Amino acid sequence: MSAADPAGEGPGPTTDLSVAPAPAGLSVLPVTGLPDFRPGDDLAGAIAAAAPWIADGDVLVVTSKVLSKVEGALVPAPTDPEERDALRRRLIDQETVRLVAAVGRTRIVENRLGIVAAAAGVDASNVHGDELALLPADPDASAAALVRWFADRGRRVGVVVTDTQGRAWRNGVTDVAIGAAGVLVLEDHRGGVDRFGNELVVTQVALGDEIAAAGDLVKGKLAGVPVAVLRGLDAPGAPAAGPGAASLIRPAAEDLFRLGTDLAVAQGRREAVLLRRTVREFADEPVDPEVLARCVAVAHTAPAPHHTDPVRFVHLVDRRQELFEALLADWRADLAADGWPDDRIERRVARGRVLWDAPAVVLPFVTGDGRHDYPDRRRRDAERTMFTVAGGAAVQALLVALAVEGLGSAWISSTIFAPDTVRRVLDLPADWEPLGGVAVGRPRSPVPLRPAPQQDRLVRR
Repeated sequence: MSAADPAGEGPGPTTDLSVAPAPAGLSVLPVTGLPDFRPGDDLAGAIAAAAPWIADGDVLVVTSKVLSKVEGALVPAPTDPEERDALRRRLIDQETVRLVAAVGRTRIVENRLGIVAAAAGVDASNVHGDELALLPADPDASAAALVRWFADRGRRVGVVVTDTQGRAWRNGVTDVAIGAAGVLVLEDHRGGVDRFGNELVVTQVALGDEIAAAGDLVKGKLAGVPVAVLRGLDAPGAPAAGPGAASLIRPAAEDLFRLGTDLAVAQGRREAVLLRRTVREFADEPVDPEVLARCVAVAHTAPAPHHTDPVRFVHLVDRRQELFEALLADWRADLAADGWPDDRIERRVARGRVLWDAPAVVLPFVTGDGRHDYPDRRRRDAERTMFTVAGGAAVQALLVALAVEGLGSAWISSTIFAPDTVRRVLDLPADWEPLGGVAVGRPRSPVPLRPAPQQDRLVRR
């Protein structure tokens, strides 16, 4: 197999391992005649005997399964299919560090090597019917041992250890590098300039995976050829071993897709309420009315008495200044009636400008719709309390929905203390009882999850 000398992105930062394909292109050659390896066998010697033509600069592409065999990473297994499958599931659990996704019986997990793949690398293919294979304990170390073996005999080679994986968003499987030594596996073009003068900002080429996939073209999945040789990269070999294939693994904290859909949904459900925090400082950007409408629709799913819908939300736009000035006048009058001097009143009201400064303001109300009218005061008061509680549930649902949309909020009580003023300025019915005001906007700073209180603080037995 040959390929023309690639053109395109220019070279990035130089390293001891940055080597370009030879002008003649690349060749991928199978190593045939290898035996069925067993624990303790001399893999390097067998490769050298089967391929005496291996030359300096060649890259050996070695299927991880043969390393698992010679290193003894084999587990005795029953031949009964159900018992064998049960053992395989137990081994997957033992090798799993983190569950990423589960679809039916298929589990995508992070294993002890940090590799995210199906079944943690536990494999029943290309092994005897009474055993199962685990991945090599340290594929990078296995690759380095092969590089040293050939170096001790005067041959400069690189080694890439491969395993078969599926890919998110793509059908089919391909080989990827899980171990490497003596060859560059991640070529960094960041800071380089392409032929059109464009600086490359994020480009890193996974050469290790490209080598692994190229080798699989001649190894195949069923041909019984576990080793191939890639010629043309001029691998530097042992003196410049460089980082292994572990450098290809993206840390979970940097993985934008570190959870499968089912696990992401489950985590979102657990954390949705904890996202709601009081935010008093907002970024200077408008709130999308469609997003606001979605959140209000969610709020209307809160429970309410008698199968009613007694809560209403007002997006305050046209009369916002007029209402706030009227509420401010009422507040000053209340503080003055409490005996506060003027300077103290002004200091206090200056700290209460959250609603004034918010990009958007939503006013919740509970109405008299559907409320039962009892002849005695006790039940009338209870009915009013019940509807007020329903209004609070709707407000909480609104605040959580806003947080899920990435919006911050602050629930301010001011309108509750001046219901007549609110109804007069906004021309609302007499039975609309205000439940405060909700300031809405993008938080100026990141909002952390609220830690949930310990259960013993909440439950009285």
